[in-house]
Amino acid sequence: MNWILEPFEYDFMRRALLACVLVGFTNGFLGAFVVIRRLALMADALSHSLLPGLALAAILIGLSPLGLLFGGLLAAVFVALGGHLISRSSRVKEETAIAALYIIAFAIGIALIKYAGVKVSLDHFLFGNILGVGDSDLWTSYAITCVAMLLLVAFQRPLLLTIFEASVAKTQGVPVGMLLGMLILLIVLAMVSSLQAVGVLLSLGLLILPAATIYLLSDSFDVMLWGGAALGTFGAVVGLLVSFWANIPSGPAIVLILGLFFLLAYLFSPRYGIISRHFKRRHLHEESLERWEKK
Repeated sequence: MNWILEPFEYDFMRRALLACVLVGFTNGFLGAFVVIRRLALMADALSHSLLPGLALAAILIGLSPLGLLFGGLLAAVFVALGGHLISRSSRVKEETAIAALYIIAFAIGIALIKYAGVKVSLDHFLFGNILGVGDSDLWTSYAITCVAMLLLVAFQRPLLLTIFEASVAKTQGVPVGMLLGMLILLIVLAMVSSLQAVGVLLSLGLLILPAATIYLLSDSFDVMLWGGAALGTFGAVVGLLVSFWANIPSGPAIVLILGLFFLLAYLFSPRYGIISRHFKRRHLHEESLERWEKK
């Protein structure tokens, strides 16, 4: 058992463990809303658009967590609102406008990193460096976790009604636009808190994979919420340990572990797994119907 506990003899590993618990739980919980609302493409665009905001924050005020938070928020909001405005004022569809803006923003971010007045590697932003997490980063992640959980739990019912039946929600006085805006803002906050763990490029995996895995295993939304949070936490911690033992970056290790769980659910889910469905015994009614159609 010593080989399991050995990594946590180091102070930086204990901080990394706490960061994994916070970001894994938050992203796993929030991911259920993203998967149900089909916001994966939007989330991907927002994750890439964080880079220019982070670069500008590094140039203007350094690498303080608060500066990176506001820089990332401004860049992501710019892409989200810009895509909406372009789609409303031209024949370009919203998903195309968002895709165009986020790839432009991503290129700007890569170019701006060169002029950052601090010693920062592009890989640090792209793939994360959870072993370098500091106390201020942990406090930022903790604050984002508290805000996200409080809002999502408090507004769960109207948010679900907005997701499934927006027109009905409007007739009942639910502020649909405000709730969807809140959801996008929480996605950006969760991604900002995940930057140290998995970076800009892999933050989508931490957000989507736990919820998508539970979605293949259960039809209950509550199970998706809490199961995704538990799986996100477990996968992040296991990925951290694998990265320590195998001497590989923590971001790819975390996403690969979560990807393995998703692949197993895709193959062996009792109800929706492709292998399970292939070997599932057909109901007698289906066999009788097949014989009747042959006559």
